Amino acid sequence: QVQLVESGGGLVQAGGSLRLSCAASGRTFRTYGMGWFRQAPGKEREFVARISWSGTNTYYPDSVKGRFTISRDNAKNTVDLQMNSLKPEDTAVYYCAADRSEFYPGLASSDEYAYWGQGTQVTVFS
Repeated sequence: QVQLVESGGGLVQAGGSLRLSCAASGRTFRTYGMGWFRQAPGKEREFVARISWSGTNTYYPDSVKGRFTISRDNAKNTVDLQMNSLKPEDTAVYYCAADRSEFYPGLASSDEYAYWGQGTQVTVFS
């Protein structure tokens, strides 16, 4: 059974940085793409970042592009999200997610993510 466990959330002042980490277990890690999503109170879940199974390709929405960086360490079975220049509107619960299919190419829809972590709270105050 695939398990994803996020860590690294917390309280940070606007302009600051946080690094989230997601530890995966339960299946081969290196052949599956991974993503980060977030959900703020009263809002829909939002895509934040994706990294391909090979680590070669990354994807971001305009709202975080240039500020957030996703990376993976296939030796440690982890995927990280480095968040810089944080804004109050980045406040949300952040979730790690793993692909359903091996070697999925390109940008995946949320339906492709079959496994989700429990989430970690990020709060940015001004």
